[in-house]
Amino acid sequence: MTALAARPSETLLHLGGELLTPLPEGALWWPAERVLVVSDLHLEKGSAHAARGQMLPPYDTGATLDLVERLCAALKPGTVISLGDSFHDRAAELRLPDVYAERIRALTGAHDWVWVEGNHDPDPPASLGGRAAKVARFGSLVFRHEPTGEVGEIAGHLHPAAKVKGRGRMVRRRCFASDGARLVMPAMGAFTGGLNVLDAAFAPLFPEGLMAFALGAERVFAVSAKSLLPDVAAARWRM
Repeated sequence: MTALAARPSETLLHLGGELLTPLPEGALWWPAERVLVVSDLHLEKGSAHAARGQMLPPYDTGATLDLVERLCAALKPGTVISLGDSFHDRAAELRLPDVYAERIRALTGAHDWVWVEGNHDPDPPASLGGRAAKVARFGSLVFRHEPTGEVGEIAGHLHPAAKVKGRGRMVRRRCFASDGARLVMPAMGAFTGGLNVLDAAFAPLFPEGLMAFALGAERVFAVSAKSLLPDVAAARWRM
């Protein structure tokens, strides 16, 4: 077992009768079924912005794949679910450098890889392996990109982030958002932003309120609703 797989986690989630481990990398581990869930990788977002004249370093895909590869090597999942918006747009596969395409094919060849349909990438990648699904159901849990509030649902799309006050300063971190019946995952993509969990977009999904599980360097921290802070005068972030 690697150091990553052996790393203790003090935070666990219960959902649909299952015990899940949120990881500080932003992925979700379902140990009973050996399922690893990643969300909103937005591969080739940098090249999409470059094509429109906004020059960003072209390293986001490599950095994101590094993260996914490390998790797969450590945890050895039987199934990997990529929970939509795996690619930033329909043309991302065409811009993907060969070296990254080969790394993705190595991942999809080593695991039962499920590409869940997202709003940025409704069509499955044609040549990168894996299998496509609009919605994936495993036991009592349902996996989809855009959250609906269904009980037992694990979704992405909203890129949740938590803002809290700690040690005399404000801290803003990507986070998992859950009320114990449903869960919204953070985005894992290197260039992805985050939407504050107090934004109105989350209210219909969590009518009784939510808890945030904020990503730290080595562990995930549970944050109660009363500790959450809104963003001040922030423009609505576009997903």
